[in-house]
Amino acid sequence: MCKKCIVFLVTISICFFVTACDQNDKDKTNVEKDVQQKEEEIDTKNQDDSKVENNEKETEQITLSEIQSIPTDIEGLANQPPGPLANAKDIYEMEDEVKDNLDKLGPMSENPDDEEYEKYSRYMYWLVAEDYPNPEDIIKKWEFASFGDPDLPDAKFHFKENYNIEIILDSSGSMANTAGNGTRMDVAKNSINSFLSEIPEEANVSLRVYGHKGTGSDSDKEMSCSAIEQVYGFDSFDEGKFQDALDQFQPKGWTPLADALKQSQEALKEFDSENNTNLIYVVSDGIETCDGDPVKVAKSLSDSNAQPIINIIGFQTDAEAQKQLEEMAEVSGGIFTSAKNEEELQKEFDRAEEVLNAWNKWKNDAMEDLESKEVDSNTDIMEMHNVWSTTTTSIKNHFHSLADVAQNVGILTYEQKKELKSRLDPVTEDINSSVDQLEIDLEELRDANFKEAKQAIEEKYNKQSEE
Repeated sequence: MCKKCIVFLVTISICFFVTACDQNDKDKTNVEKDVQQKEEEIDTKNQDDSKVENNEKETEQITLSEIQSIPTDIEGLANQPPGPLANAKDIYEMEDEVKDNLDKLGPMSENPDDEEYEKYSRYMYWLVAEDYPNPEDIIKKWEFASFGDPDLPDAKFHFKENYNIEIILDSSGSMANTAGNGTRMDVAKNSINSFLSEIPEEANVSLRVYGHKGTGSDSDKEMSCSAIEQVYGFDSFDEGKFQDALDQFQPKGWTPLADALKQSQEALKEFDSENNTNLIYVVSDGIETCDGDPVKVAKSLSDSNAQPIINIIGFQTDAEAQKQLEEMAEVSGGIFTSAKNEEELQKEFDRAEEVLNAWNKWKNDAMEDLESKEVDSNTDIMEMHNVWSTTTTSIKNHFHSLADVAQNVGILTYEQKKELKSRLDPVTEDINSSVDQLEIDLEELRDANFKEAKQAIEEKYNKQSEE
């Protein structure tokens, strides 16, 4: 081959190679541009989505008008429901939960005004708010302690020849929750057993349980809601038989509280109030879940021919359940008591035992000691004052812990945290002043009642001596 031909072929090959490389570089550049463009589009979309999400959060944020003011008067505090962080053991270990709750407000602005501080103060207070015992229940307990006195205006408080006690026990699934060294059900069973083992031999006893079959699933609702059973009585207390009755059931299903009260009303028909003193204790940790109206039924039961006294113990209840149980006690003229632990639950049954002992004394023609009741009332007032003061201190401490955690998660700055804490001080001072006044008011009411009672006794004895 000629030398010129070889040179020509080599030149063409080089050109082809260069052209191909050039084309590859152009293709690669175009692909990179496409990828970059798509990434920019995605980034822009994400930014837009983020703006939309932030805007939605902003529109969902709570305003001051939506948050109830912090109560400092007795009525407001007595009706105060517990908040979602009430009685928390350690708020510092609950950062995630605290942040979830405070995200509804979002971080405080750089230069907050009084209205914004007020909004955060109220909201944080209601997160840690705790239940104050209702002072009206003390007055009801004083009346209940006078149970049996034939001079009481309400005949259902008079002692009759026969005494019947029915305990209605919640055996729904939530009673399996831990309480102290066992479950709520374990604690309730032990307290009930201890209470009934001390009652007079003449008293008739009944134990009715509900929700002890099935599960909490929707498929078991119908079966569980119909699971209401009188597992003991009405009969005198036999420890062995009663223990066997207690061993028959465990917490499982739903809460047919209204229907349980209906069955109790049916069973009490034969025990008319003219010849029987009838007492019902309801022990429950939850709200009605079987579509009934327990408040309406409680009223009907109280007005029935048996006229039972319906006392209700809410054992570790949440705010919603407590409200319903309180309404049941209110419409039936009974007493609602909130028990947070085993000691408080046992205390309520001890009080019931005192009433039964008084009935026993009445049957043996023994006179009740009025001075002893006055001492007991002093204790009631002192305990009420202590519980209210302790509750206020607990709320304040939890509020401070909540503010610390709020700073840790970026909701508040250090200065904002200090300001919020200082703004709570005058509020707690007002609450403590109300608590001190409550003590004075209760003492005055107690003194007036006992003065009237003593005068009535003196008049009765003076009349008898004249005759």
